[in-house]
Amino acid sequence: MTEWWAGLDMLMKVLYCIAIPASLLLLVQTIMSLSGFGDGGGMNASDTSGLDLDGGADVDIDVDVDGGAGDGGNPADFGTLRLFTMQGIVAFLTVFSWVAIVSIKAGTPEILGVIVGVCLGFAAMFGVAKIIQLSARLAENGVIDKHNAIGKTACVYVSIPAEGKSGGKITVTVQGRFIEASAVTDGDALPSGTSVRITDLRGEDFVVERD
Repeated sequence: MTEWWAGLDMLMKVLYCIAIPASLLLLVQTIMSLSGFGDGGGMNASDTSGLDLDGGADVDIDVDVDGGAGDGGNPADFGTLRLFTMQGIVAFLTVFSWVAIVSIKAGTPEILGVIVGVCLGFAAMFGVAKIIQLSARLAENGVIDKHNAIGKTACVYVSIPAEGKSGGKITVTVQGRFIEASAVTDGDALPSGTSVRITDLRGEDFVVERD
């Protein structure tokens, strides 16, 4: 091992010093992602796509399980492509160093081998950034936007008091999910089982009227 290392020129030593740690980091990132940790996946404390946190006791009874990141507030959700993330940098260093090493060992001039490594490293970084961006968009698409329920027909689950008083609940299908949510009405009281139409969103409560 010592003889092998001593036989390398300075450029190859630098490349190996980049390649080996970067490869280990990439392996650790991959294991963490598959295990449900890190930025690449797993639980996200800000992800409420499986819950309807209306400030009361309302619970979204949707049974879908959403992994991922974001409710649209994260810059990765729909923003610009983020190249310089930890995953992207590690991918760049790993691909750049190993491609340069293989190219130089194959007889490619050192400068050309480094250039090829840099180009493929940036391609890897772009690919990782694109995957992160697409994953964030898929996660965002899974979050319920209550405004999408306006105009839909719902059913009163818990009787809704008259004149805008809170305490009532409805069930409605939004974005393909069957949820339970709080609701109010400006008219007469609506007993359980009444078919209603959602006309507005007032705070976290749906405003409904008899259908």
